[in-house]
Amino acid sequence: MGSGIAYSGALAGIPIQLFDSSDFALDASEGRIGGYLQEAVARGRLAKDDAAKVSRLVSRVDSIADAVEGAHVVIETIIEDLDAKCQLLREAESNAPPSAILATNTSAISITAIAGALNDPTRFVGMHFFNPVFAMPLCEIVVGLATSEATTEYARLVAEKMGKKPITVKDYPGFVTSRMNAMIGNEAFHMLQEGIASATDIDLALKLGLNHPMGPFELVDLVGLDIRLAVLRELHRSLGDKYRPAPLLEQYVSAGRLGRKAGRGVFDYLR
Repeated sequence: MGSGIAYSGALAGIPIQLFDSSDFALDASEGRIGGYLQEAVARGRLAKDDAAKVSRLVSRVDSIADAVEGAHVVIETIIEDLDAKCQLLREAESNAPPSAILATNTSAISITAIAGALNDPTRFVGMHFFNPVFAMPLCEIVVGLATSEATTEYARLVAEKMGKKPITVKDYPGFVTSRMNAMIGNEAFHMLQEGIASATDIDLALKLGLNHPMGPFELVDLVGLDIRLAVLRELHRSLGDKYRPAPLLEQYVSAGRLGRKAGRGVFDYLR
């Protein structure tokens, strides 16, 4: 998600500073952004010169302090773990300009809970993008209990500059999309576990019968089964048993079948 957000921001002419604690993750992110640019040129969506300009807008830095120096917006995209997000965002807040807004791309964790770890919760907001970011037009602007109107409006303006259609959502577990999507995806795993239909046919049913652009298994393989499981566990904790993760999903994650990034999820991608 970080790579996709960075690429979409650079396409909009926004200078981007990438940081991750893992050099491997940064290498992978740079590789993905380069791949997005190559594909855009190959498909005629970008001229080579324009692609080069976009590439120059993305720089790699070695510390959080360097990443947030002079920033107007800081967007965190790490794992769905409350403590990890709070720790990272506290460090970002202490180094970012006082005028910068801080945002998280979380799918399910409470914006208000994260903001509670910050010195100034008024400048914290959720900016929930969707995968693949360059192709998906929606951005949920999630407003926490203390989020100021100025922060909310600035986040909306940034999303619009990136070519997204922002909607404003109250801070409630799962927001709008994660709550609906997690339930559909979880039910698909229950159906697969019960032998009602194959994964391929369940995907086809939703694409051809309900006009979904992607089937639930195609989507979860793209997003990551571990991410979906983390979201379901958070929704189960906050909203009750209707979001209890399907046992088959838990088994797949335990087996390392995490989706495209692992070469195998519900479907196989090994070559």
